[in-house]
Amino acid sequence: MRPRRRFTADPPRPPRNEALNENIRAARVRLIGEDGSQLGIKTKDEALDIARDHDLDLVVVAQQADPPVARIMDHGKYRYEQEQKAKLARKHQSQVNVKEIKFRPKIGIHDYNTKKGHVERFLNQRAKVKVTIMFRGREQSHPERGRDLLMRLAEDVKEIGQVESPPLLDGRNMVMVLGPTKNAGVTREDDAKAEDTQRSQEAVQGDGNGEAPAPPSDEEPLPEREVREAQA
Repeated sequence: MRPRRRFTADPPRPPRNEALNENIRAARVRLIGEDGSQLGIKTKDEALDIARDHDLDLVVVAQQADPPVARIMDHGKYRYEQEQKAKLARKHQSQVNVKEIKFRPKIGIHDYNTKKGHVERFLNQRAKVKVTIMFRGREQSHPERGRDLLMRLAEDVKEIGQVESPPLLDGRNMVMVLGPTKNAGVTREDDAKAEDTQRSQEAVQGDGNGEAPAPPSDEEPLPEREVREAQA
């Protein structure tokens, strides 16, 4: 009885790069050296020989040119550097966080102050705030009330927020977008630093328990008679 054949999966092949070494399709390329020097127009085989002599790769960097532009480089090192740059860019890329607060045109002063506090908190967190005025029924015939309310809010938070999108009607709603200024989130940090400084100063002053420093131990106390004469 013949033994069964074992089928093993082929190892994954590297992705075919049409612009690298033997995979380059162009017959001629405009060659650039490793140091950036212009080496002129070469055939593909000539360019490959020059790259192999330097133990480097031939990589097309401008496919649409006529002829394509190819450069001699260490392709593995180049890809690694590109990946690190992309990773660093993603790390420093700021994510835009948008919060939304909804108002009514006839909002009371207490509710207004509460929601204004939410807006200030969001701005101090470096987030954008979408402020929406919701109109109902006959309120739609007086959009100026919503606009006045939005501009009042913008004036109240102008130290930490700036108008990025002015009040605009959107169906039954009116929308305004506020963005954080440079001062947003700074005041809280400064207050915390000032509080820490004050605490440290109080701790230093409290080391003596409120008492004056004691005289040096090598000083002799005055005789009792001299003390009485001084008091007289």
